[in-house]
Amino acid sequence: MVNLKSISLPAPAKLNLFLRITGRRNDGYHNLQTLFQLLDYGDELRLSSLNRSIELDTSVSGVADEDNLVIRAAKLLKQHAGYAGGARIKLDKKLPMGAGLGGGSSDAATTLLGLNRLWNLNIDLDELAKLGLQLGADVPVFVKGHSALAEGVGEQLTTIKIPPRWYLIICPQISVNTEEIFAHPELTRDSAAIKIPALLKEGQRNDCQKVVESIYPQIGEARKWLDQYGSAQLTGTGSCLFTAFKSEAEANQVLTKMPDKWSAFVARGLNQSPAHAKLEKMTAE
Repeated sequence: MVNLKSISLPAPAKLNLFLRITGRRNDGYHNLQTLFQLLDYGDELRLSSLNRSIELDTSVSGVADEDNLVIRAAKLLKQHAGYAGGARIKLDKKLPMGAGLGGGSSDAATTLLGLNRLWNLNIDLDELAKLGLQLGADVPVFVKGHSALAEGVGEQLTTIKIPPRWYLIICPQISVNTEEIFAHPELTRDSAAIKIPALLKEGQRNDCQKVVESIYPQIGEARKWLDQYGSAQLTGTGSCLFTAFKSEAEANQVLTKMPDKWSAFVARGLNQSPAHAKLEKMTAE
């Protein structure tokens, strides 16, 4: 294997095509069932070798460097592998925080994947995913790198092939506090789980949506506008909403009509993470 001095990898966004909360655990966490759809849009990381330290080139507003999931992931992997070297990490941040797009989790996963390759650690994906779970429930799906059904707290993954779609994602520029949503007394916590064959036929829903819209009425306003063009839904605990379209042209046509007070983007759904696709290409060359 070629020794690299630096590597650049994407950190893709995700959508929750549905989210059912099936129960509350004794440890306070919730059991859930959700379908993760990866997107061809997200952040970008450049990881370069250093002698010892872990350094972040670009800080994220409102987040101390030592609390950034990128730094935490790098330090966790370094400690786990007993690796003596370090890394400098440059993060090109496009995904908003508190948006339900998995930006921080994806950044952490790409850090684990990239440093595993940069440092020639050869740790398998199952082991990396277990490490990632220490950083957040959404990290393993990005480490595994495939659209998937997730159960438990999000760590039990079953790869699912989702038919090709384009999505218009609206971001009302609100950061939703996930802990606040999951602690809310009116949150639905007893939804029935559905079987895999029914996943893509069942009407989609998000058990967090009603509570989120009650706390953040601006999100409900954006959802009602997007509902004109297709069934609009919250991703994760929000704040972003999405609608699926059969073509990029259809999604872009609706985007041109969107009020200026929201930001938005159009993205294609992927069954394989672009980070994995790039790593596989590098290995084959």
